[in-house]
Amino acid sequence: MSDQTYISYEPATGAELWRGEASDVDACVQAARRAWPEWAARPLANRIEMLRRFANEVLAASDELARLIARETGKPLWEARTEVESVINKVEISVNAYAERTGKKKLDSALQGMAAVRHKPHGVMVVLGPYNFPAHLPNGHIVPALIAGNTIVFKPSEKTPAVGELLVKCFHRAGIPEDAVQLVIGGIDEGKALVSHKGIDGVLFTGSVQGGIAINRTLATNPAKIVALEMGGNNPIVAIDTPLLADAAVLIVQSAFTSAGQRCTAARRLIVLDHLYEPLMEEVIKLTRRLIIDEPFAEPAPFMGPVIDNPTAEALLGSFVHLIAHGAKPLLHLRRIKEDLPFLSPGIIDTTEMAERPDVELFGPLLQVIRVKDFEAAIAEANNTRFGLSASLIGGSPQDYDRFWANVRAGIINWNRPTNGASSAAPFGGVGLSGNHRPAAYYAADYCAYPVASTEMKQPRATIGVGLTEK
Repeated sequence: MSDQTYISYEPATGAELWRGEASDVDACVQAARRAWPEWAARPLANRIEMLRRFANEVLAASDELARLIARETGKPLWEARTEVESVINKVEISVNAYAERTGKKKLDSALQGMAAVRHKPHGVMVVLGPYNFPAHLPNGHIVPALIAGNTIVFKPSEKTPAVGELLVKCFHRAGIPEDAVQLVIGGIDEGKALVSHKGIDGVLFTGSVQGGIAINRTLATNPAKIVALEMGGNNPIVAIDTPLLADAAVLIVQSAFTSAGQRCTAARRLIVLDHLYEPLMEEVIKLTRRLIIDEPFAEPAPFMGPVIDNPTAEALLGSFVHLIAHGAKPLLHLRRIKEDLPFLSPGIIDTTEMAERPDVELFGPLLQVIRVKDFEAAIAEANNTRFGLSASLIGGSPQDYDRFWANVRAGIINWNRPTNGASSAAPFGGVGLSGNHRPAAYYAADYCAYPVASTEMKQPRATIGVGLTEK
């Protein structure tokens, strides 16, 4: 583990926002381990009551939390407010999901006994959060895990520790024992120490594919620990015949550039039929040029803010140049619009003629466009990725959508809707490099508790019918 101070900076201003010392990982895990028996033994109704109190605490602190999210991530205040609403709404969604996904069952049994299925918590769960939704996404693991009876060791991204700290304070203000929700401040070293710690029972991760693969590799020989991975995507949005080109352009721009492209469900690739290419791109580029890019509290309200930091901005600019150098044609240049700050104007680039298009998640406001001759080629191109999180079809008939849904490999498939903005009342996850078949959101209950089958009688009654000697 590192022995250092972590500092969080506001992307929009470069000003220091927060600083703190790296946590003692072992002490945090041990505290959560000690707290687990008492928390797991509480009645479910009591745990739910505590989480509803948490929702009320977040509601009371909603303005403070929204402003902090906006400052620490750079996202517009209006978007930060929607994130806070998601944190609050997650509690009731998780209560309903736990009842539906992990309900008790009584079954027929021999000799007038009872057979039953109930669910138990795993124990101490590590939650590793991302920076793009520093409250909503880790909260989507923490709330269902607490309802199920687990205790939590939560490490927020080292880029957004202030939001993580306030989120944990809200749990504690609600009366949830401090040891039951532990905050770990740190970076890669602390994350590795948590994943490999003998005192944990599972890892719930949202982040990069590199991070998810590293976790999977660390725990590959330890099947006793539950692992849920959400690792983003190289998501396609496919445009075929539609007379509503202006509406199609809105869906494409929303998919590609909301949150400055820093959503795991953001559209990375626009796949468009040849004959639709010119009129559609004219609409998309015209709309993209109108987007307001500014700091979170600006008036009028911006559509998007900066990316998370300068290294991220430089990496995206480098990727844009790399694509051009290998045969791509820029349609709208990705540019830095504020010196020394990570504000980028959205970039659009035609990669059709590239011999080898890189299958990576370019996590920012950069959209690649690929022209294809027909719908069959569009579906093949949509599947031309190792990822499989989100995909969307624009235009076409119900039969076209049926074909698209049946043949595209992804965990979220939409029609005439953006690739992003998934419902928390539905499962959220992907296949391939996007996840390990443990979707979050409504299905988080599945990985927060395990089923236990029982056969039970009030008194021991048994006979052996065959295979005994006579008395």
